[in-house]
Amino acid sequence: MEVGKHDASPVSLSAWIEAARPRTLPLSLSSIVLGSCLAAADGECRISVVILAAATTLLLQILSNFANDYGDFVNGKDAVGRVGPRRMMQSGIIMPRSMVKALTVLVCLTLATGTALILVGLSGSARADMVVYFLLGVCAIVAALKYTVGRNPYGYRGFGDLFVFVFFGLVGTVGTYYLHTHHFRYEVVLPAASIGLLSVGVLNINNLRDEKSDRLAKKRTLVIILGSRRARLYHVGLVAAALALGLVYTILNLHTWYQFVFVLPVPILLKNASAVLRNTNPVDLTSELKRLSLATLLFAFAFGLGAIA
Repeated sequence: MEVGKHDASPVSLSAWIEAARPRTLPLSLSSIVLGSCLAAADGECRISVVILAAATTLLLQILSNFANDYGDFVNGKDAVGRVGPRRMMQSGIIMPRSMVKALTVLVCLTLATGTALILVGLSGSARADMVVYFLLGVCAIVAALKYTVGRNPYGYRGFGDLFVFVFFGLVGTVGTYYLHTHHFRYEVVLPAASIGLLSVGVLNINNLRDEKSDRLAKKRTLVIILGSRRARLYHVGLVAAALALGLVYTILNLHTWYQFVFVLPVPILLKNASAVLRNTNPVDLTSELKRLSLATLLFAFAFGLGAIA
């Protein structure tokens, strides 16, 4: 793609902040919060790991958002009249060369904080553990980029849900727990899966909202593959399964009734599932997307604090 003469024009800070999509960032912290709280419940939690894990996760989310803006633009998938938030490249505010530079900087920063996290979190551990974590980190960066960038992006083939579940749920939560404790507990996979399923729910709402423009752009999200009706039922299933897995973990590890504090966000989650199921106006799904994002973070805090109690 050719770069226009305005490509060197300075871009305002507000434009970069908008491109980073700040409202998506709290969701990305959910797995770090939950993994750290579960580790604290086992008597192992280090603030240095929390800070570095949070920084790396936020950078990965911003990298993913920038890459999504870039990939959809260069692949011609940003349809005019799309319902979602304004895209900086489609709007002509950020030019391709500037976005590529920003992506390069973000990859470097993510590698830096991720490497620091591995060195601090796995200090004294076997070298093999560090290698595994470094490979996982590289895979996470590649996944953030390949969602819409390059040939045959997996986001256009219905695999976005799977990658969100793995990286935002399992890897984020279990990985953080292991960095604190240096051991693995299979039960942690249950609440980790809960966060993963709720994160997939956020993506599903996004894809339901954008269904019309995605069809026009020939983006095969899971919503396109399933159809709108089944995708709404799928959403209800995601929320129900997330709550069920959290309940199973709590029962298996019950030592105080305070652990059931995780039910506090349940009314919000049920309201979200009901609203998505009955929705007929895609524009209204934007508020439900925000609701589920915040409810997922609240679930992580409530579940984690209940485990510590």
